[in-house]
Amino acid sequence: MSNLNVKTGDTVVVISGTDKGKQGKIQKAFPKTGKVIVENVAMVKRHQKPRGQGMPGGIVEKEAAIPVSKVMLVCPSCKKATRVAHKFLDDGTKARKVRVCKKCGATFDN
Repeated sequence: MSNLNVKTGDTVVVISGTDKGKQGKIQKAFPKTGKVIVENVAMVKRHQKPRGQGMPGGIVEKEAAIPVSKVMLVCPSCKKATRVAHKFLDDGTKARKVRVCKKCGATFDN
């Protein structure tokens, strides 16, 4: 897996698994492994040692990475989960590839 249809900061909805239906922003994307970290989705508990002074140890809840195939991009204009199409916009000297909503045709990349 090298390229993903989602980027850091995109709003996505989980389409399968225990967190089905939850929405959140992508905090981090891992294109090589094909996984993403979505805020408040796939929460796991980790036992953490205190690292340095002032950092508490204990059981910490954090987000785990989930496969990108389990999330679907939410269109900012029609507010629906949608697949992503690609289109070339010609602005002046060179064409620019942008992501487009399959349902309403709005562009994701400005």
